Amino acid sequence: MKSSIEIAQNAEMKHMRHFMAALNLEEENFEFYGKYTGKIRLNVLDKFKDKPDGKLILVTAMTPTPSGEGKTLTSIGLSQGIQKIGHKALVALREPSLGPVFGIKGGAAGGGWSQVIPMERINLHFNGDIHAVGAAHNLLAAMLDNHIFKGNELEFDVTNTLWNRSIDMNDRALRKIVVGLGGRFNGIPRESGFIITAASEIMAILALSSSRTDLKKRLGNIIVGYNMKGEAILAKQLHAHEALAVILNEAIMPNLVQTIEHVPALVHAGPFANIAHGTSSIIANRIGLKLADFVVTEAGFGADLGAEKFFNIVCPVAGIWPSAVVLVATCKALKYHGGVSVDEAKEGGKHLDALKNGLVNLEAHIKNLKQFETPIIVAVNQFMDDDLNEINEIVQFCEKLGVECAPHEAFAKGGDGVKTLAEKTVKLASDNQHPATIRLYNNKASIKEKITQVATKMYGAGVVYFDKIALKHIDLYTKLGYGNLPVCIAKTQSSFSDNPLLRGAPKDHTFTITDVQLSAGAGFLVVICGNMMLMPGLPKNPAAMNMSVNDEGEISGLF
Repeated sequence: MKSSIEIAQNAEMKHMRHFMAALNLEEENFEFYGKYTGKIRLNVLDKFKDKPDGKLILVTAMTPTPSGEGKTLTSIGLSQGIQKIGHKALVALREPSLGPVFGIKGGAAGGGWSQVIPMERINLHFNGDIHAVGAAHNLLAAMLDNHIFKGNELEFDVTNTLWNRSIDMNDRALRKIVVGLGGRFNGIPRESGFIITAASEIMAILALSSSRTDLKKRLGNIIVGYNMKGEAILAKQLHAHEALAVILNEAIMPNLVQTIEHVPALVHAGPFANIAHGTSSIIANRIGLKLADFVVTEAGFGADLGAEKFFNIVCPVAGIWPSAVVLVATCKALKYHGGVSVDEAKEGGKHLDALKNGLVNLEAHIKNLKQFETPIIVAVNQFMDDDLNEINEIVQFCEKLGVECAPHEAFAKGGDGVKTLAEKTVKLASDNQHPATIRLYNNKASIKEKITQVATKMYGAGVVYFDKIALKHIDLYTKLGYGNLPVCIAKTQSSFSDNPLLRGAPKDHTFTITDVQLSAGAGFLVVICGNMMLMPGLPKNPAAMNMSVNDEGEISGLF
């Protein structure tokens, strides 16, 4: 069987003019980035303002495992399946970050016969968006340090937290650094650090902005530090926000590409879900809903992270709510959460008892999602070596819980392998004429109350413990007037708890809040849990070691 990269490299691609015609886009609505990709200008929102929105379908998953569950694959395959059964479909995805691409994932554009293409371009430097976010982030850092060096008129407290720097790479050596060394002409020495660009507040702002005006407002509200009185200093006080918006002028426009079966795909923004809010941009989803009958959008990692943040952070800001939720599961993941090793979980037809034990993880996600009162369907991403008994066990389990379930073969068969899932999902979404607008908590509740509600209602925590630094920051942000913001939990994606080694659905565990950080421009509080890092490191054998390019420019090893 051909590898994913061979399938992608040999796939027929249609010119962007084909999609412009299909989506009723004029020249003034589109910016070409070559023949096979481009950006949709924001004026389409005004052009189609009187057109009714399509239906939004949210794809999320059970708790991730080292093998991967195929959430992006399912999102792409589902959009192709919806097109196969005769509906106008579109898929909206996040942009891959170079850090995970060269670290563990080796690519994040789907797989097999359910990919977005051109795959290499999407995975590498895609139209410059993430680089623009990194440049904007670092311009703000440079202007901050320059302000301090040139007299510090705003009286920054250099011993307190200041705006850091970013790079789109996994590099643990940059987590803690010292800047300004080498004498007085090189700046004021102080501690600083790097975060990965996908974790930058500017990335979250890009994904949550509704327009260029909104973008500038949010950029101006970024807190870059505090003065000697403990008062917040904003980016607009440095007169930096307009320049940041200039750098992001093209990055704010969603990128249009295509799936292997020529379903239009909007790939835009890339906030991590275990650190930030983990979804494609609001602008991409809004545009997609004007261009298609059904828009499939993805929320990163498990439903306890991506889906929770989608309902509590993204939907209220965007004013759009999903009409159906697709919850991705695999036999391998269920076995892993049932207690066997990664290698044992891959053995088809074996360890059925482990699979049954692992169903508690799937059940916990289903119960969590039911709190938002949106129709749910479980999509079983089927592998070639999966046993029919394993699949049937999952289907019967879902039936007992009163939840729709449909296995699919998006990897091996593309849209043809997803027809049943597509039909069931379309029916659920179509029958849901008035999507619920449920949130897990009231933003007017205290910061501690909001965190506790997420930890107990979504993670099954029995006790929520707040470290001293977290309590100090909660008190500070409340006094500064930011206590009514939603909370964005930064925790391990590998467990409901803050301990990545706790599989299944742990109950009554102690959930530790290490710190709380303020993203005033993005409009949420980042809650750091356990040992969560904002700058990942590379594994012992990173995916980068298996990549190459030949004299013809053909890339290999990018899965």
